[in-house]
Amino acid sequence: KRFREPKEERRPWRIWFFDTFKQAIGAVFIHFANVYLSDLTEVDPCSLYLINFILDATLGMLLIWFGVKVVSWFVQWKKYTYLVFGEYG
Repeated sequence: KRFREPKEERRPWRIWFFDTFKQAIGAVFIHFANVYLSDLTEVDPCSLYLINFILDATLGMLLIWFGVKVVSWFVQWKKYTYLVFGEYG
């Protein structure tokens, strides 16, 4: 995926690794959370896993998007330049 970025805008290897690592940790966490939650009832665990996955991919993403917008607005309002999303200094 890194090589699909335009060459002049490509992130350094270290930043690319940290971004990828964050996504991988989040995916592993949500996978194990879904497996754990799907085993809590007597209902078919596969269908509960699918429901949890779909909710995470829709409502979860909406909540994350809204949270990023609120935090970005707050950072811009308070002029906290070191907390801008995507800026690594």
